[in-house]
Amino acid sequence: MGGARIIIADDHPVFRDGMRRVVERVFPDATLCEAGTFDEVLEACSAGAPPEMFVLDLIFPGFSLDSSIAALRSSFPRSTIVVVSMSEDHGTVGKVMSAGVDGFIGKGVAAQKIAAALEAIHGGEIMVRISEHREPASPLVKNLSVRQREVLELVGRGMTNKEIGRELGISPYTARMHVSVLLKTLGVSTRTAAIAAYKDLA
Repeated sequence: MGGARIIIADDHPVFRDGMRRVVERVFPDATLCEAGTFDEVLEACSAGAPPEMFVLDLIFPGFSLDSSIAALRSSFPRSTIVVVSMSEDHGTVGKVMSAGVDGFIGKGVAAQKIAAALEAIHGGEIMVRISEHREPASPLVKNLSVRQREVLELVGRGMTNKEIGRELGISPYTARMHVSVLLKTLGVSTRTAAIAAYKDLA
């Protein structure tokens, strides 16, 4: 990620500094921009090349889950958007993922696991990593479409989004969207839970 820009947004300076250190460890060549409000996020966006990644708190001045993520996704379709929040309940996580982010990480997660999650999400994985999270396989697997079952089978084989794209003859971005919809349909937030559903199906 040499020369790429990453925007870190949180209104708590201590957490923002800690997140900066984690991001610097994962992407040492990136240019990091810090913001305490959503207006500052937008200012940072216009101050240079399109950001490679956004690392956003869920609650900070000017930010609205209902509109801000959609606005960023529309303006920067190729950017990776990650939410890092103290709110780790299933409802919040589901709403955040449905808004179009690439990943959700709980603030209670250890720094090394946050780093690993950021690296995986930037690599194309849709991921939820929270402090203590274990989801059962979903009975909704029986309601999947033919395409969703194909995607689930490939996820169950441990394929990445890029590999799924090649297998199905679609772009990695489209594959990522298919996986996102699959997780939402199953009512789970992680690929691990989807794999458990695949094993039940198999």
